[in-house]
Amino acid sequence: MPVGHSYSSEAIKQIVRDLYILHLNPIEDIRVIINENNLFDFQLWIFGPTGTPYENGAFRVKLSFSSEFPHIPPSCKFLTKIYHPNISHDGEVCINTLRYSWQPGLGIGHILMTLRCLLIQPYPESIMNDEAGRLFLENYEAYAKYARLATEIHANCKAQSEGKSPRKRAGDPKEKRVDKKRILKHT
Repeated sequence: MPVGHSYSSEAIKQIVRDLYILHLNPIEDIRVIINENNLFDFQLWIFGPTGTPYENGAFRVKLSFSSEFPHIPPSCKFLTKIYHPNISHDGEVCINTLRYSWQPGLGIGHILMTLRCLLIQPYPESIMNDEAGRLFLENYEAYAKYARLATEIHANCKAQSEGKSPRKRAGDPKEKRVDKKRILKHT
């Protein structure tokens, strides 16, 4: 944990519990990357679901938790550029779960499922990118074309060329995306 920060035991227990559940039951197309120095700040690789404009894309996402978690939802930001109605140009995500309807019992797994579903079906009632939202509602083919192009440019598994291969473990159910020892080390 970072020096000078005080985190409630409830927040730590909830994050550890949620990450352990994800270790046992990983979510398809999502790989969790734990920050060993700060359990309250970790990243994800979300792989574009098949049949969507985001297919073949690898999107890096940051989740940041406050000491008030699970009573306050984490902040969520796409670090990889994405053309999506519910994600702003600077990566801010607008989904009801994180803004208006958060409940302490929802947990990290629910957030990850919601993010994956967002790539499958955007929510037109929570627009963050006006252009993408307008195209999504008025001309889906044009929207899909721009989303595919942005995915090819920005999310084309850049990490593979850097030797990190984010997808390497994501499709193999035998591999777990969360390291139990690293999780338990923070309790």
